[in-house]
Amino acid sequence: MDISLLPQVENTPVYNHTKRPVRAILLAAGFGTRLRPLTDTVPKCLVPIKGKPLLEIWLERLSRAGLGPFLVNTHYLADQVAAFIQTSPYRDRVRLVREQDLLGTAGTLIANLDFFQGGDGLLVHADNYCLADFPAFVAAHRRRPPECVMTMMVFRTDTPSSCGIVELDERRVVVGFHEKSADPPGNLANGAVYILSAELLEEIGRDLSHARDFSTEIVPRFTGRIHTYRTTGTFLDIGTPENYEKANERETPSIPGRTQKSSSIPNPLEA
Repeated sequence: MDISLLPQVENTPVYNHTKRPVRAILLAAGFGTRLRPLTDTVPKCLVPIKGKPLLEIWLERLSRAGLGPFLVNTHYLADQVAAFIQTSPYRDRVRLVREQDLLGTAGTLIANLDFFQGGDGLLVHADNYCLADFPAFVAAHRRRPPECVMTMMVFRTDTPSSCGIVELDERRVVVGFHEKSADPPGNLANGAVYILSAELLEEIGRDLSHARDFSTEIVPRFTGRIHTYRTTGTFLDIGTPENYEKANERETPSIPGRTQKSSSIPNPLEA
């Protein structure tokens, strides 16, 4: 599929990238087992939030922030994701990659390093409901300390033992990482949304080409070289029925310049 850039929509806040657009990989291949029976018939990335598929929310918000084009990996119920993209207003900006066997979060990144064309890249776990200020996130990455090769989005969580908890120094650089610890030292959690520098992508391809899990095999290796941006917007892992219900109780803020109609995915809860 050809990848082209959407024209800037008038009155839409778009970050002015100085070199090239930041391309993004949206990880969307998971089974969503914790959300069954909801995900028995609908892939997790397409479950509706206020009637809108989660993947559409991601594509919409990232596009309006000036990010993209996008690569979306698929596996479970991949045909449904493909059918959704075919009707999406963002279809010309999306490349679908179907994985016959799941590669893992790092494996997908490594298999598609050429997608970033030598520039910085955004890596997103697209099964989170995230209403962050993405232009501010990109701006924070541009201002990161010179030794940092990655910017991680972080948020305050009410359930720290179920998250990857980070410790920061006074410059908001990660100095400690605790993955789902029973007694974590705080509640500042890794949001699994990252901007990766071209330098880091090159290093991963050269030295970490056999990694499968990004959070456990790559993130800890770069402790001391990871800048952070804390979002105060809504951030929920919708992997549990409780959080999925919370997400549907919250309104998605309107996005200036939004004119396209939402792609339609039936709500399995109403079937």
